[in-house]
Amino acid sequence: MGSDNIYCEKKTPSPLHYIWHNFHSDMLAMIGFYGVLSLILLCFFGNILAPYTLEQQFLGYQLLPPSWSRYGDVSFFLGTDDLGRDVLSRLLTGTSSTFGSALLVTLAAVCGGLLLGVLAGITHGLRSAILNHLLDTLLCIPSLLLAIIVVAFSGPSLQHTLFAVWLALLPRMVRTIYSAVNDKMGKEYVVAARLDGASTYYILIYAIFPNIVAILVTEFTRALSIAILDIAALGFLNLGAQLPSSEWGAMLGDSLELLYIAPWTVIVPGSAIFISALMVNLLGDGMHRAINKGVK
Repeated sequence: MGSDNIYCEKKTPSPLHYIWHNFHSDMLAMIGFYGVLSLILLCFFGNILAPYTLEQQFLGYQLLPPSWSRYGDVSFFLGTDDLGRDVLSRLLTGTSSTFGSALLVTLAAVCGGLLLGVLAGITHGLRSAILNHLLDTLLCIPSLLLAIIVVAFSGPSLQHTLFAVWLALLPRMVRTIYSAVNDKMGKEYVVAARLDGASTYYILIYAIFPNIVAILVTEFTRALSIAILDIAALGFLNLGAQLPSSEWGAMLGDSLELLYIAPWTVIVPGSAIFISALMVNLLGDGMHRAINKGVK
């Protein structure tokens, strides 16, 4: 009597499983992941978590130091500004103005960059040459300077700042995607797919996009950190969000004259800008490493 052989089929892990495993095992990447996730949640729930309203003033509590200081008050964890407003509340509500706005602008720049970059990458001749020269010209201008020029003509406001930053990020995004697509179009597997009768849409979706994901992720996170710094810089220069907005750059610029007598009013928004950009960069670098390991 023969015994039945039972074969257990082992499921082969997918590339996404490998990428997630590599990403999850990277401590710095996970710090960036949870940091960015916390910032996204604060964009939606910052107003709810804030102990006080944005413009609520407390007479007699002006320039109160943080609660751990000798002269601090537990009711104001990060102290108050020169008008008696709670710094923590303004910091939490300002997350959506700085980080949330930067995220929206970067997503819009990626969408525009994908559209124009792919069109430029799959076309040749005069149109491609004109676009290349135009992009090279725009890339010679620093993104912050270009944003300042746009805001100088359109007027200071958060909406004009977002448009200016989007316009400054778009050429960089288009150029990166164009270079990546144009490089992949000459690869052997793309040529083989084209000879096999595959359509341009099929080649883009199944042959090119999977191979430029790492480039897109890196460029997205880099553009997001640039957007955070540019929005904050324009707010600091009083060209972006206008007071009494709690945008971090505007808070920093408004409190600069208080640096020596109330340093927490400058350190807190400055640290928020620095930490948010750091978290984005940690996340982007971690995702880039995980994707590169996962596709090997």
